[in-house]
Amino acid sequence: MTTRPLSRQLALGWGAAALAGAALVPWLGRRVDRLPACPLQAATGWPCPACGSGRALAALAHGELGVAFAWNPLAVAAFAAFALAGLAAAAGELAGRPLGEPRTLPAWARVTLPLALAADWLYLTWKLG
Repeated sequence: MTTRPLSRQLALGWGAAALAGAALVPWLGRRVDRLPACPLQAATGWPCPACGSGRALAALAHGELGVAFAWNPLAVAAFAAFALAGLAAAAGELAGRPLGEPRTLPAWARVTLPLALAADWLYLTWKLG
């Protein structure tokens, strides 16, 4: 029995998770009314950075990109990045050309990601708060 390297297993698992998530999106779209309220917002009145992400995913399931962005713009970008990167990692492994493993985030990402998270939270605070 041949054991695959861990990086190959992770890449294929990531790709499978991206495909499974894409397959579940239509199912979620029919159940948006059953999504729970954000516990942080219910307890404090302040939205968490993920507030609206489930409803954004449901809006994506219905093809309503604008509505999805209105619920949580950063979550929509994260869903797309997860799916595309997972498919790219799996495709690279299957083609025999795996993606390199990043050692650290580039400087632009170390600045941009926290700023994007802060901007998203401010937007959610304005919209939901």
